[in-house]
Amino acid sequence: MARRNLTKNTNGNEYQNTNPFVNQANQNYNNNSTRQSYPGFTDPFDSSNRLDDGSFDFENRSSYPSSSTSTSSIANQYGRPFTVGNGLSSSNGSSGSHLLQGQNDYNLSSSPNLQHQQLQAAENDKSSSLLNSNINNIKVDVPYDYDRYPKIIGRVSSSNSLNNTSNTAPYQSETPSISSNSFNKNVNNTLNGSYNNIIDFSPFGGYPASSFPLNIDEKEPDDYLHNPDPVHDVIYEKNRFWNDLKTADRKSFGGILGFLFLIAAAVAVFVVVPALTYSGVTTHSPPQEYEILSHYSYPLLSAIRTSLIDPDTPQDALKMKAKDGSNWSLVFSDEFNIMGRTFYEGDDQFWTAPDLHYDATKDLEWYDPDAATTSNGTLNLQMDAFKNHDLFYRSGMVQSWNQLCFTQGKLVISARLANKGTVSGLWPGIWTMGNLGRPGYLASTEGIWPYSYDSCDSGITPNQSSPDGISYLPGQRLNKCTCPGESHPNRGVGRGAPEIDVIEAEISTDATGNRENLGVASQSLQLAPMDIWYYPDLDYLEIYNTSITTMNTYTGGPFQQALSGTTTLNKTWYELGGNGVHNFQTYGYEYLNDKDNGYLRWFVGDNPTLTVYPQALHPNGNVGWRPLSREPMSIVMNLGVSNNWAYIDWPSLSFPSTFRIDYVRLYQPPNQINVGCDPAGFPTSDYIEQHINVYQNANLTSFEDGGYSFPKHSLIGC
Repeated sequence: MARRNLTKNTNGNEYQNTNPFVNQANQNYNNNSTRQSYPGFTDPFDSSNRLDDGSFDFENRSSYPSSSTSTSSIANQYGRPFTVGNGLSSSNGSSGSHLLQGQNDYNLSSSPNLQHQQLQAAENDKSSSLLNSNINNIKVDVPYDYDRYPKIIGRVSSSNSLNNTSNTAPYQSETPSISSNSFNKNVNNTLNGSYNNIIDFSPFGGYPASSFPLNIDEKEPDDYLHNPDPVHDVIYEKNRFWNDLKTADRKSFGGILGFLFLIAAAVAVFVVVPALTYSGVTTHSPPQEYEILSHYSYPLLSAIRTSLIDPDTPQDALKMKAKDGSNWSLVFSDEFNIMGRTFYEGDDQFWTAPDLHYDATKDLEWYDPDAATTSNGTLNLQMDAFKNHDLFYRSGMVQSWNQLCFTQGKLVISARLANKGTVSGLWPGIWTMGNLGRPGYLASTEGIWPYSYDSCDSGITPNQSSPDGISYLPGQRLNKCTCPGESHPNRGVGRGAPEIDVIEAEISTDATGNRENLGVASQSLQLAPMDIWYYPDLDYLEIYNTSITTMNTYTGGPFQQALSGTTTLNKTWYELGGNGVHNFQTYGYEYLNDKDNGYLRWFVGDNPTLTVYPQALHPNGNVGWRPLSREPMSIVMNLGVSNNWAYIDWPSLSFPSTFRIDYVRLYQPPNQINVGCDPAGFPTSDYIEQHINVYQNANLTSFEDGGYSFPKHSLIGC
């Protein structure tokens, strides 16, 4: 809002000689007439006569009595030596500042010409008696209400409205003097009695309102605040934003731009930047490095094997003695002697390297087909600290799921374990699982792994119908008592995906430091439903060398029962350490699934470590027999790292670390050769094809996520 200039109508060049309280016409008259002064008055705008503020007692104004016998006491009440007639109205309606303005008065403020004549006559005739007689006829009424724009006829203040009793008055008139001591005395005597009970209503600190240069036709920038226009306001409010924008000054426009900038900055910081960083647009992956495995180009047809037995397999490996002394025949082998083999899906006849995160065991690595290669006559599964899919480690896994399976037989694998035999952390594994479950695909294994059960009782129900928390499994999905019309590979037979581990290597550590850390091979049978406390009948187990092999203290948990033995390993069977000697060692198991004469025996080298007989898994608690696997078993080899497995000694681990496989050989009884993933009596291919979603999408974590439902069984009603 603009500042009001109260001296707007004055001549700035004549500041010292111009009275702002006198009309311009009067001023012109004064300039042409003899300058006289009212006695006792000085010009408050004359710097030479400017009053000292300290001369006015503002602190004690309230101490003055409301009635006074002297005009000077009333005048001094306002801090200025003006007469107390300011702001009063006479009986004829005139302002108190123009006490001579009525019909019977000397109308000194009605017009400049008349005023000039009257003042000139008074000067010439020196008839103060006439003025005194007229003054006596003035009737003073009560003060009028303060008006924002008072009615002003003239700008000349009558001499009668000023208090001449003070010798230090702040104003010295430029009009001709018509006063005398008797004139002033009569005026004061006449008005003195009428002002005893007058209350000061002036907002101007003692100056009369009419003394300020405001006319009714003067316009100020804030007039619209005091004179609202409802119609204009309604029109303005309809388009307030655009009206404000059009009338905005530079400062307001700058404020709008600043506000818009703050909004844009907030959107950029809290929306754009997070979106860009989350999507990875702002980050660029390092260039991929590829190792050329072989410069030799293999003809397509020669890369296809026409026999399950690798031509590079030595002749002395075509036969193997079984537990009963009979010779079993070699039915499959892979020597990995061809350099540069890759294992992306569809690349190899027997093996596939999956591209996934193995979430079932909360692994810390990503399994990438790039990490599975062949060179120097071995299959190499390499783990390195290579960021992949937002995981900090990359490793390799190969599996023969739905490509190479077997039922019964002896599986022998020659391998050299990764890293050192004294450093804990890595998780090399060689294991087999029923083909109805695909390793790493949780939706395919739900309700399938690790069931090996052919009964229709509480063992097929969720949690084994036991409230003690022995099982968290959802129940056997493909059980023996599946209702007619429900999805099942061969209804009437209990199906599942049991797991048999050839080796899961770990390190036995000694917290006291009294002995050196030792490598240990865990060889296990994972099964469900579970025995009470996860303990089988130990009377039907055999351990052959208790100095190096013991029963595993871990017997299972709510997701699987583990019948396991642990065997101490030699440090020279590892990639590093062992005084520079790094040898391969064979690991394997041999099994027959006959209910009466069957067995499951594990080996380290040529020496058996542990044998489990079917009677060890007899009915126990509320569950029945758990037969040794009759499912077609696929082979899995991998190198992982997980906090769910063993203590990880990160400072002692070295990367890259490689788990090397020299060969894989499979033997079976000559009269029971069964190689394939869809055997008679235990088919899998049709069921897999009917539920392909759960076998192809590793991101699905439950069977229902694939769009399927658990089949009903007779225990809950068909």
